[in-house]
This record gives sequence, structure tokens and C-alpha cells, in this order.
Amino acid sequence: MGGPSFRKVGTAVRIATAGSLASFILIVAFVLFVIHRRRTRRHHEMEEEEAEFGKLQGIPMRFTFQQLEVATEQFKDKLGEGGFGSVFKGRLGEERIAAKRLDRAGQGKREFLAEKTHRLLVYEYMPKGSLDKWIYCRHDNTGPPLEWRVRCKIITNIAKGLSYLHEDCMKRIAHLDIKPQNILIDEDFNAKLSDFGLCKLMDRDMSQVVTRMRGTPGYLAPEWLTSQITEKADIYSFGLVVMEIVSGRKNLDTSRSEESIHLITLLEEKVKNNQLVDLIDKNSNDMQAHEQDVIQMMKLAMWCLQIDCKRRPKMSEVVNVLEGTMDAESNIDHNFVATNQANFGIAGNVTSSAPPLASHLSGPR
Repeated sequence: MGGPSFRKVGTAVRIATAGSLASFILIVAFVLFVIHRRRTRRHHEMEEEEAEFGKLQGIPMRFTFQQLEVATEQFKDKLGEGGFGSVFKGRLGEERIAAKRLDRAGQGKREFLAEKTHRLLVYEYMPKGSLDKWIYCRHDNTGPPLEWRVRCKIITNIAKGLSYLHEDCMKRIAHLDIKPQNILIDEDFNAKLSDFGLCKLMDRDMSQVVTRMRGTPGYLAPEWLTSQITEKADIYSFGLVVMEIVSGRKNLDTSRSEESIHLITLLEEKVKNNQLVDLIDKNSNDMQAHEQDVIQMMKLAMWCLQIDCKRRPKMSEVVNVLEGTMDAESNIDHNFVATNQANFGIAGNVTSSAPPLASHLSGPR
């Protein structure tokens, strides 16, 4: 009597097991389908990115990861390291290069020259490194402080690079991280802007753009407090860099006395007391000898440092002042420090009257 019952139970177990197995197979098949779709979509996205690169103008060459491995001898000679990756020295043919390996996923999507998972940017090699190594008080005893003439040249190169980004491209490009560490110097002390990882593109008909805060504390314009910025944020940062160049000190220096930590606060005090001469780099006799010229350069910097961004000049106007074809604005608001801004931290005319060029940028090769 028990036989038929056992057979019925066994049949039911087999049916239940078969049903569970079928459900499991369906789940696995669904998961595999989802993974396949994601991979297919990612593949199409990468193909679209490749096609997007093909449409860009002015990209002279692209490289495989293997080529750059050979060029850098397996990334042997590290030149430096930043927030987005490490930079390595290399050589392609007769040309020396600097290859930046982007270590943070998702960075530099439209800026990199890469092969699939390897994201690399290839720059021209700038043998004298970044500007900060040349303008701050130097303790390595490798050479004297920069002459006034050289500092004027560097300031003009920076201004022309920014003028090109702001006024000569199809879209306005705000760099948004102008600081000495992102300004590279070649063998002849020509300066070029680099590191466009935080830049923002703006249509010509846009008066401003709302964006999350980006940049480096100490170089941020007051308008970052509202997150509504224009390319004038770069001009404020440029003014700070100019002050660092002529004073030979960092704009935020915690090794100094409390009243001297912020260069911009010190500038506000000195200009109101007619003591700008106190800010001239004391480590350079040549800078001291060009006292009046340096003070005129400070006045140009102050034009750029005004809290109201509408009162700051365009970079093309800054270039014109540096080249002696126009005068700087004299009606300057000398209150440079906005409330809650603590953490945001001309003479010597240049003879060249050439317009700003893309060559003032250190871009991917």
C-alpha cells in the first residue's frame, strides 16, 4: 500500500527539482543577458568615443599603450605625480615627451590618448618643470632668482594662453585650475598652461555656468561661493599667480606670521598704505632695481583680483597692457578679500605683438 504513495512523492520531488533547476537556469540566463547587454553598450560607447576623437581637429597623432611602454621604458623615470595620475619621461623618435598615466577611473575622457583600459596623455617634455620651482624662495642653490625680464616673459605667456582659451576657441574654455604647478617652463623659459582636467566648456551665448566647486584652495575666485562662474574665475587666479611671481612667495604660506599668511590680504593692506614696494621679491637685486616696473605689474594683478568679476579685464586686454598697447584700469576696488573667502584661498613691455596661439598651451600630442 505504501508503494504508490512513495512513487507519487518521488514524482513530486522530481517535478519540484526540475522546476527549481529551470528557474535557476532562467535566472542565470537573465544575468548573463544583462551582462552581455552592458558589455555591448559599453563597447558601443567606446566606439562612439573613438569616433568622437576622430572628429576632433588638431590631434596630430595617437599612440598604442605598447608604444608608450617602449617610449617610457616601462614607465621607469617618474617626473612627478598629481591628483589625476603620474607623469613619466620618455622619447618618441627624436622628440622627448612626458606621458601622464591617468590613475583615477573616469578622468580625462575627452582629453586622453589611450588604448581601452589604459588612459594616457602624451605631452611635450618641458625640461625646466613647473613654475613653482622657479618663483618661490629657492633653497636648492641651483641658480639665482629669475630676472625681471624673464618674469615678464612668463607672465605674458600665461596671459596669452588664457586669452586663447577664453576668446579664440569655438567655445569659451575656462581652465579653472590656474596655479604655478600647472604652468610648465621650457628650456628658454617660455611658459605654457597645462593640466586641463578641471576645465569647463561654455557656449558663447552663455553669460555664466553653474558647476560644482573645482580648483585649488588659495586660487579660487570669490564667485565660487555661489557656484556660478565664468572664465573670469581664471583671471582672478591669474592675478594671484602674478603676485606670486613678483613677490617670490606662495599666496598661502603657513610658515609666515599670522598677518602674512595670505598674500592677497597682505596686498590689500600694502596698497592702502602705499607700501607695495614691501612685496617685491627681496631675494632678487634685479627685481629691486626694477621697482617701479614691478609696482605697475602689481597694479595689473590688482585689476584682475577685484571681487566683482565684471570689473576684471578680459585676458586680451591684459595682453595688450603687457605689450604696451593700452593702459591698465586705474579705478580699482582695493578690497580683494570677500567674506568667507579665507579658504579660497607694467612696465617691462614685451616687444612681441603676436596674437595668442594654441602654442601657449601644453596639450596632448
